[in-house]
Amino acid sequence: MKRFHVHLHVADLSASVAFYSKLFGAEPTRLEGDYAKWMLEDPRINFAVSTRGGGAPGLDHLGFQADTAQELAAMKSAAQDAEMALADDGETTCCYARSEKHWLTDPQGVAWEHFHTLGNIPVFNEAPAAGDVVTESACCAPARGKPLNIAVKAAPAKSACC
Repeated sequence: MKRFHVHLHVADLSASVAFYSKLFGAEPTRLEGDYAKWMLEDPRINFAVSTRGGGAPGLDHLGFQADTAQELAAMKSAAQDAEMALADDGETTCCYARSEKHWLTDPQGVAWEHFHTLGNIPVFNEAPAAGDVVTESACCAPARGKPLNIAVKAAPAKSACC
């Protein structure tokens, strides 16, 4: 079963940890000097905050965490079958974890991560290999505002409410 993932960039980690711990009624499952993560079961979500990335506080990216490699492969196949362009990171490290992942970007530039966690690492991300491209995002997401999608549909007209 997939787990929904939300990653926020925050200006004050301590204040955010205090707020979200109260909101969720739980302490983070992982807490570092620049990062916190809650692995909640109700709702089933991987919710992370970090001070990395240097961008304005707010949404960094969304995603789905696969429980198995097969589930991740199925998500990748579905995206490819739908002719959605994706950036395939393969096996990589970031956010104190080793994982296999790929990225999609919606028409508004919001990055969507599909990933399967393979294990924990003691640092935010390991040093990139020679020739690797290093991004500025908190978790290696494609740059905002640069959609990967092949076909971009026009946004619906704005309404007064959600």
